[in-house]
Amino acid sequence: MSRGTRALIDAGALRANLERVRTLAPNSRVWAVVKADGYGHGAVNVALALSDADGFAVATLAEAQCLRDAGIEHPILLLEGTIDLEQARQAIALRCDTVVHQTEQLAHLEQLADERHEQRLWLKVDTGMHRLGVAPEAAPDYLERLRALGPRHPVGLMTHFASADEADPTPTEQQIKVFESCEPGEVPACLANSAGVMAWPRSHRDWVRPGIMLYGASPGFDKTGLDLGLKPAMTLTAPVIAVREIPAGDRVGYGGRWQARRPSRIATLAIGYGDGYPRHAPDGTPVWLHGRRVPLVGKVSMDMITIDVTDLDRIEIGEDAELWGAHLSVDEVATHIGTVGYELLTRVSPRVEKRLLL
Repeated sequence: MSRGTRALIDAGALRANLERVRTLAPNSRVWAVVKADGYGHGAVNVALALSDADGFAVATLAEAQCLRDAGIEHPILLLEGTIDLEQARQAIALRCDTVVHQTEQLAHLEQLADERHEQRLWLKVDTGMHRLGVAPEAAPDYLERLRALGPRHPVGLMTHFASADEADPTPTEQQIKVFESCEPGEVPACLANSAGVMAWPRSHRDWVRPGIMLYGASPGFDKTGLDLGLKPAMTLTAPVIAVREIPAGDRVGYGGRWQARRPSRIATLAIGYGDGYPRHAPDGTPVWLHGRRVPLVGKVSMDMITIDVTDLDRIEIGEDAELWGAHLSVDEVATHIGTVGYELLTRVSPRVEKRLLL
């Protein structure tokens, strides 16, 4: 039975954010990135809501399997490719497009070339991030070997931006230049992540692959998703389970980190680091209750947090507080905690009930 801690997933917001992608990149097809359980929103829920996407991108075979088991028939892109021959076979069985970024993966595909199957392959070029990808000067040789696999294996070219959200355009301009230097014009190309979609029209090629912006959070730019006109897809709420009055000078929580400077009213919420709310959240991290921001006070426990509601009207047991969502951007909360919205969304634990709002 749920204790009332919920992540409400707004399908309408997901669709609105996808439409924003279409508006920004009208001539591109869209890989909707649903890795990490749909950035914590539930990959199947997201895929069902985003049925108008042209395909879905995942990080692992297990994530692809989850979508196929749910009846999702869209193209699926395996962003990290596979690590051995058996995984390469599994990717084929799951009808996944797969990324090739190193020699071993290419060798596995060549070993399977005599088996009759169809699979689109995406050669990833390392244009400067130095995480995954083949060296630009090696790309022509890789493309030649991939094409030799035959017409049942059409080939695309892709890369990933490291700094597309930053004020200095130089790194991204350089990455695009490197990509273009090894780009044969006849193959489809995919460069733009969320930041690329929003800020780099030059990178809008045959495909774009937005992730975080689909969920209404910011890819950067020192702005929140709300600032960027995105609609938050997750509203994380937890009920008030206790309210108590404490005198000035008393302390709250483990280690007594927070001390009341005045007679105070403290509310306890049913959420903690066991639910994915970060243990290192500092005093003053905002929570939304009764139409106002109120501060977290005291250390986050496994199952509970405490907030200072002294300045609010009467608080009732069972009332829901918003940790982030429609009224309080996850990006603002992340800034207080010293992290990014990506991490907060993907940390939400399985014991938090996810409810899809159609």
